[in-house]
Amino acid sequence: MSGKGARPSVAVTIVTYNSAKYIGHCLESVFAQDYAALQVIVIDNASVDATRLELQPFEHRITLVLNRENAGFAAGQNQAMALSNTDWVLTLNPDVRLGASFVSELVAAAEADPEVGSACGKLLRMAPDCEIPKQNVFDSTGIFFTPNLRHFDRGSGMADDGRFDRYEYVFGATGAAALYRRKMIDDVSYEGEFFDCDFFAYREDTDVAWRAQLLGWKCLYTPRAIAYHVRSVLPENRRSLPAVINMHSVKNRFLMRIKNATLDLYRRFWFPITVRDCVVIGGCLLYEFRSLRAFPLILRGLSRTRLKRRDIMRRRRATDEYIARWFSRQPVSYPAAAPPYSSNFVVTTPCGSDAHRSAGHSRHSG
Repeated sequence: MSGKGARPSVAVTIVTYNSAKYIGHCLESVFAQDYAALQVIVIDNASVDATRLELQPFEHRITLVLNRENAGFAAGQNQAMALSNTDWVLTLNPDVRLGASFVSELVAAAEADPEVGSACGKLLRMAPDCEIPKQNVFDSTGIFFTPNLRHFDRGSGMADDGRFDRYEYVFGATGAAALYRRKMIDDVSYEGEFFDCDFFAYREDTDVAWRAQLLGWKCLYTPRAIAYHVRSVLPENRRSLPAVINMHSVKNRFLMRIKNATLDLYRRFWFPITVRDCVVIGGCLLYEFRSLRAFPLILRGLSRTRLKRRDIMRRRRATDEYIARWFSRQPVSYPAAAPPYSSNFVVTTPCGSDAHRSAGHSRHSG
């Protein structure tokens, strides 16, 4: 932890799995940050491509753990967090490139409000070759929920036309590039787990966001923090995704709800929830047969999941009315105060590019 008066310390935690194509670009952008108090931890989940070769030039600057098997994103991130002792933790996907001031903008904005437990920036789409497109298209400006308990990335696929240039409180941050306060990590964790290891991968960031809201923490969207992300999992390309991804997606949809959904939420939205459940289960029965494996896994871990729910509900601080406001057909956000230095600003591109873009101040699937 940083001392009194010192700049808050930040750990950047990255989990790799066959990420050779991206990890070099990602780490270059991390080490190009204008924020010096960084600890970088990489957990490799038994990659079989050239990921470890790509990591070699950075080994003297990072803490590197080579797992013997793929433990999943959730367990890998928990493993990295356990190796850190910083004020903040930035979870980062290897297919993300950061703007040079990404960390400093997030930390400055989040530090100004002690109720903020997490923060996210303006995440824009990046091409699979890690090149920055000429036109900015949103990847995520935070997570939002609909009444049928689907969750999406706010702004996903839309052009950056200034509509998300204000500081706002949002439901949660996508784990591809999310900043978490250490105090919140400790508060919402269950038996030392921040991300739920039963999820393995997918939706674990939304589960954390929901848990944090129930326990009274806010998530701050910070438009001056710019990053770029190669988005491979989208609702519209579900049928082309590997079967194991879709299976975990189905499993985690129900695990997340069992843990976090209040009785009041069911009372308000029972009809859209039931309709969506029928669609999901019907889809598994009709054409996504391998996703049926999700249901035995849910039943197998049900007693453990109920214990987690009991802990969350016992410590819950948010009211039914407050939680219900976040579930809407359109993205919900609330105005947040901008840091004192905010006026007009320049958005910087990641390391390796000389171009600058000026900007005026002004999805997940379920």
